[in-house]
Amino acid sequence: MKKSSLLGIFLVAVILTACNPEAARKTNDDMGIIPEATVKSVIDQLTEKFGESRHDLIQRGVSQVAALWKTEDGTTEEFETFCLEQYQGDEAARKILFEKLSANYELLWGHMNQMSLELNKPLHLDVGPITPVDVMFGSYSPYAHLADDFFGNKIAFLTILNFPFYKLEEKAEMGPNWSRQNWAYARMGDVYTSRVPSAINQEASRISTESDNYISEYNIIMGKLVNDAGQTMFPENMRLITHWGLRDEIKSQYGNPDGLQQQEMIYQVMGRIIAQDIPERVINNPEVSWNPYSNEVFMDGQKVEATPEPDTRYQYLLNNFHAAKEADPFSPNYPTAIERAFNAGLELTQQEVENLFVELVSSPLAKEVGALISQRLGRPLQPFDIWYDGFKARSTISEEELNAIVGRKYPSREAFENDLPNIMVKLGWSRDRANAIASKIVVEGSRGAGHAWGAQMRSQNSHLRTRIGQDGMDYKGYNIAVHEFGHNVEQTITLHDVDYYLMSGVPNTAFTEALAFIFQVRDLDLLGISSGNPAEHHLRALDNFWGSYEIMGVSLVDMAVWQWMYENPNATAAQLKEQTIEIAIDVWNKYFAPVFGVEDSPILAIYSHMISYPLYLSAYPLGHLIEFQIEGKLEGMNVGSETDRMFTAGKLIPQEWMKLAVGSPISSQPMLDAVEEALKHIR
Repeated sequence: MKKSSLLGIFLVAVILTACNPEAARKTNDDMGIIPEATVKSVIDQLTEKFGESRHDLIQRGVSQVAALWKTEDGTTEEFETFCLEQYQGDEAARKILFEKLSANYELLWGHMNQMSLELNKPLHLDVGPITPVDVMFGSYSPYAHLADDFFGNKIAFLTILNFPFYKLEEKAEMGPNWSRQNWAYARMGDVYTSRVPSAINQEASRISTESDNYISEYNIIMGKLVNDAGQTMFPENMRLITHWGLRDEIKSQYGNPDGLQQQEMIYQVMGRIIAQDIPERVINNPEVSWNPYSNEVFMDGQKVEATPEPDTRYQYLLNNFHAAKEADPFSPNYPTAIERAFNAGLELTQQEVENLFVELVSSPLAKEVGALISQRLGRPLQPFDIWYDGFKARSTISEEELNAIVGRKYPSREAFENDLPNIMVKLGWSRDRANAIASKIVVEGSRGAGHAWGAQMRSQNSHLRTRIGQDGMDYKGYNIAVHEFGHNVEQTITLHDVDYYLMSGVPNTAFTEALAFIFQVRDLDLLGISSGNPAEHHLRALDNFWGSYEIMGVSLVDMAVWQWMYENPNATAAQLKEQTIEIAIDVWNKYFAPVFGVEDSPILAIYSHMISYPLYLSAYPLGHLIEFQIEGKLEGMNVGSETDRMFTAGKLIPQEWMKLAVGSPISSQPMLDAVEEALKHIR
């Protein structure tokens, strides 16, 4: 998982925010005070001075400045003077301004990103117990006052006036005819699209950090789980984070002929977490044993009283919603968190994304693939088989064997970091290119499941975080590390090799997820393990489809939950829990029950992203679709050179990027076509 870049969050005007509602409304009422007559007069004067050909740019810039101008910024006369004096109607002067703004924003964002990285290390790295002061510092956002300060000193207005904002539909219409410089200017216009007060941003950071910390510390001690006979099924020292670790353990058990009981027990654990009747004292606690079937807790063999977790999971989700909703009055272009997440963040509308997902999850091919999985398992499908992992080459290799191989190869953090150039060479990069990219990536031991934290200025490194035990890396940690390495490679290429700093990055997080998936699916190849299966190409298509099917269902739940919260803004955590479970069951019954033959499963509500990364989930299934289309383009090509070609396009809007990269927009049809072909061969 890519750690959402702080620059990206800044550019979409902070979707997570919170403050006093009355104060928010009062501040918002003070925006847009400039009379329309004055705005028109300024536009006319500038158009007369610089020519009719610049009228559209002038109108956009002046109108957008006026929309965000407040009483504290100056009088109507001062607004007029500012616009007339600061508008750069000469193209050479405008370019000089762009270059100066770009250089200074890189300096500011880069150092602020580094500050956040360092302040969050006690929370993100496995460096000892977290103390209250660690959470306090981790909650601090160096970005919180930046927008306030830059509106105060007029740098924000200078940027808006000369580099106005274009909405998504305008970029889609006009973008194909833009030069690279035009695109870079448009990206400069994305920097200030709202005016959220610094107190709101700072509170947003606190809520986000607390949510992330809650999930990072939410571990199940697997060796303390017991069945009705009092038997344990997992190693004593196994500690799995929810949901990632639990999900990955279900996946790993497909390589174990006797793994069904373990999978069923984990499913029970997930159900307890979703329902919030999990005993609070069993979370991250090795001192007690727990039977997730009966929900009984034991200490020293004796049953003890245990109270359920008090809807904490849903309270964090609710906190994030309230925080996001408080930003709405300050975001005139995209006045809901849903619009900001999709139109501004993903740069695809929520309806576009939902249509893509529904097309795939409602495909009759899902039933055919499900029947194939049931046949391969020799039993009817169960809900946790949404994570069926048997199409992968590693499905024939036991977890113990993979752990041993990885542990020998990577006994330490340094061993994996030192091997990064070799991994890139195996993927097709030249030795010099691999060394150059890998030299800008640092590997660290993660407290949570793992993530990639990118640099935001070219003099700094990106950071790869994964779990590394005292005895070295295990297979789960390695698999995550390869995924995160894909993110880091993207982060490095798109920062150092894209022509304009404001174009650095990718269209949205789905694109970096796509490259991370491309790396991850080759994890065994990188270890020198080959399946030797002539049907591997078809198996990969089935695996990609099944993974997309699962995560698209989860994403549909995530979107529906946020829509419900907007419709019911005063809901309690208990009501949100009830509705989330109902939505998860509804999505399951509509798209999954016909395939699984099991109704009313709430399993789609288990994802931790819903709690700590609001409205992020859609990036994963989009990433799968993009990955599949890129893989089609990579067939017979050099992965390294093609990756460089595609990702140096930088931050275009998604459909423009895809047309340049693979020749067609994002679509589920190539995957569906490949699955239909794969089913013919595999049968």
